[in-house]
Amino acid sequence: MDVEANQAKQITNDNSNDCAKVNSNSTIDDSIPHSSLSVDTALPFPLMSPRIIELCKDLFRKWAKLDDSCFSVETVSGGITNLLLKVSVKEESGDNVAVTVRLYGPNTEYVIDRERELQAIKYLSAAGFGAKLLGVFGNGMVQSFINARTLTPLDMRKPKLAAEIANQLRRFHQVEIPGPKEPQLWVDMFKFFEKACALRFEDPDKQRIYETISFKEVHEEATQLKELTELFSASVVFAHNDLLSGNLMLNDEQDKLYIIDFEYGSYNYRGYDIGNHFNEYAGYECDYSLYPSKEEQYHFLRHYLQPEKPYEVSEKDLEDLYVEANTFRLASHLIWALWGLIQARMSPIDFDYLGYFFWRYNEYKKQKEKCFFLAQSHLSGSRTV
Repeated sequence: MDVEANQAKQITNDNSNDCAKVNSNSTIDDSIPHSSLSVDTALPFPLMSPRIIELCKDLFRKWAKLDDSCFSVETVSGGITNLLLKVSVKEESGDNVAVTVRLYGPNTEYVIDRERELQAIKYLSAAGFGAKLLGVFGNGMVQSFINARTLTPLDMRKPKLAAEIANQLRRFHQVEIPGPKEPQLWVDMFKFFEKACALRFEDPDKQRIYETISFKEVHEEATQLKELTELFSASVVFAHNDLLSGNLMLNDEQDKLYIIDFEYGSYNYRGYDIGNHFNEYAGYECDYSLYPSKEEQYHFLRHYLQPEKPYEVSEKDLEDLYVEANTFRLASHLIWALWGLIQARMSPIDFDYLGYFFWRYNEYKKQKEKCFFLAQSHLSGSRTV
């Protein structure tokens, strides 16, 4: 058993009877401790750290009487949605354990279905994906600490890693999550659209830029793309929907890859998840010159479709999934562009979300003709066979 898995098991077992705080309507297993405490993400780190320690003591009974000096808190990452912290604890037994505290970004519930996320974590964790869920609190969760490094966009295109990501994604797509199985892409797309077109910015410069956007045009583009993708016989799976480099971790010593963070996970089109992943080769800087070549994509798709015998995949199966992924890549640009607008208004994180809308939407428009032609040619050819 991995060290982090063993620690997670021990922490969970030591809290198995500490469930008085659990809401009976929760989607989380009753063995998972809950706390009503929240941690203000706007606090400077020196003030946030004691609050994190207080939270851990409240969640985990075996740590409740430890002196604060037994805890150390450090920042793991500050992404553009969440803040991750590593908490190291020296227990009474002398053992040193570590957990990850994930603080949700302010207002992220506006674009993330937390109930859906928590429902999925239980089943994905049981299937060996991500960190173990150890506790839930007012604005975040505590998970086992994964001893691994976060990948970079350039890592993802390395042939060996790309093959392993494809293999892991195939396994991920095979996990069954209870509940409705309808794909959520267009449901989420038009929810984001409704929220994005009803914003108002206090900053006059941002408001002026926002008013240059033609939401009528955006809606027409989304509708046209939806009609095109409905012509595919696209497989529906439980998809990650946000498989960027920051949600992939690698333990170099064990050569073990981890897929993490399922907050955007839902039943969705297989091709969307893959096309979205290919878009993420560009990184946050949106350098789409890094989008994978057809050869690189075929390498990934072979290992996704048939990891044991990747070079026995039929050309038809390869081409079908290639076309599907490169059509749904357009939907990825649209949905994340709309997400960027909402975040520009709601998130206090220092990131150019408004600029992100234009980077993604402009790339959509740049690639539209080529991707539509590819899809329409393929569909036409498929029908004549």
